[in-house]
Amino acid sequence: MAHKCDKLTFWQKLTTVRINPANNKCLTLPIFSLNNHYSINFHLSWLGFWVAFLSWFAFSPLVPEAVRTDLKLTQKQIGNSNIISLCATLVVRVLVGPLVDKFGPRKVMAALLILGAIPSGLAGTVSSVQGFYVIRFFIGILGGTFVPCQAWTTLFFDTTVVGRANALVGGWGNSGGGFTFVIMVALYNRLREDGMSAHSAWRVAFAIVPVPILITVAIATLIFGTDHPNGKWADRNKTTPARPLRDTTQVFEESDVAFDNAQGVEKVDEQGKASNQSPVAYKGGKAVSVEVQAIKHDVGVPSLFAPDSIDPTWSVLYNVLVSPVTWLPALAYLTSFGYELAIDANLSNVLFGLYNPTRHAFDQTTSGYIASIYGLLNVFSRPMGGYLGDLVYRKYGVSGKKYLVLLAGVIQGLLSVGFGLYTDHHHSLSPSTTPSLTVIIVLMILLGLVNEMANGANFSLVPHCNPSSNGLMTGTVGSMGNFGGICFALVWRYQPLPYGKAFWIAGIVTVVRSVALLHTPRWFYDQYVLQVLNAALVVIRV
Repeated sequence: MAHKCDKLTFWQKLTTVRINPANNKCLTLPIFSLNNHYSINFHLSWLGFWVAFLSWFAFSPLVPEAVRTDLKLTQKQIGNSNIISLCATLVVRVLVGPLVDKFGPRKVMAALLILGAIPSGLAGTVSSVQGFYVIRFFIGILGGTFVPCQAWTTLFFDTTVVGRANALVGGWGNSGGGFTFVIMVALYNRLREDGMSAHSAWRVAFAIVPVPILITVAIATLIFGTDHPNGKWADRNKTTPARPLRDTTQVFEESDVAFDNAQGVEKVDEQGKASNQSPVAYKGGKAVSVEVQAIKHDVGVPSLFAPDSIDPTWSVLYNVLVSPVTWLPALAYLTSFGYELAIDANLSNVLFGLYNPTRHAFDQTTSGYIASIYGLLNVFSRPMGGYLGDLVYRKYGVSGKKYLVLLAGVIQGLLSVGFGLYTDHHHSLSPSTTPSLTVIIVLMILLGLVNEMANGANFSLVPHCNPSSNGLMTGTVGSMGNFGGICFALVWRYQPLPYGKAFWIAGIVTVVRSVALLHTPRWFYDQYVLQVLNAALVVIRV
């Protein structure tokens, strides 16, 4: 049966709220409307992640010249600082996942932004390599904002659109990395033009941009954000007339009729009366019409009966970590987002090293602006991955999302190998020969598009895995992305030359990982169904 929301025009889907009464989640993406809490929380989630980059990635565009010269850093010390920052984010994401399940994404997001503003304000006090390491470690706290960002939209949007919702907030948030390159370089140059020394300019830039913005967004999150579609976080698992908990022993009978996760649609006329063509439930004092149909054996269905978040006990933690459904997206994210983190940290430095010796006009500003393209692609490339995830889900279910993620990984790996081999081949002809900048930029864009689409597709799959531990699942997968960033950063740390070598090594690793995960056995899905149903039964009995 086609969804009633499919009858809406494209513009209506972006401006109108349609709620699934079975779970109170939104069936549309009203991103151009601010008169409802679905839209407000959507925008707060990506904005919180976006502003985190203003400090988290602020050093990368300034390192090639300003910070490196001022602190007398070696190439190895720069690599070490990148690894230290990623280690901090990995630890924070692991810890933040259970905190999201316990306190909700809104409070956790605000807390991370406030905590991250403190070391950001102290960045200007750095005077040694050791101090540089310490500041980068604590600024890495801000990378943990990704977890509440994704968990937040998973709570508010139905499985039919959650892929696009997660990909949009993740992509728009991730684009902060690209905007940070532009903002910090432009601000540094302006301060230098105004007569400020290089020693002072990069330090003042931190005080002007990240600190006040981080605090402002944190306050806005606390004031305007909402914990859950039901209201307060304590009410997240309360049963309402519009959200029944049925006997799960009857749900999977083919002849049984139940609220379908994708079919509940609010249909209220101007007088608040519901159509008499469908069963009637009540929401907010108004009658609403609810589509019902026979439940099919689809792995997306059990999320109806599982709570949005259960308290993160040791037993829950163990069950999530030993579940195979946790590790497929986690390992995929290791080589997709991990790769993107390594590129964001090293691309500007690579471009500067490639072209500055032969093109003296190719300075820190030029390399920073070109490198920013990679992050800016997230504005539409990551959402495209989520859209494709939702598209294949309609026809092939969760398995379609899985194969989309792995296919994107193979293509990303092959493009990375090509980028590295092309760079090394042309750079090795003679010391004065460099690869065509045009070709490098084109390859970089293609690589960025596929890499970021893989990230978006991955987090269209995550909401289907361990839905009762939304925060823990998001934190686990997100932290594996950071672990991948550390692994790839080590490749760049120990294989800095020739410049393309780290690219083709990372590409081979990504292809091998994708092929290895292609043959996940069928019990992957059977195990998932059993886990969700067991969790639902426990909650219902309690």
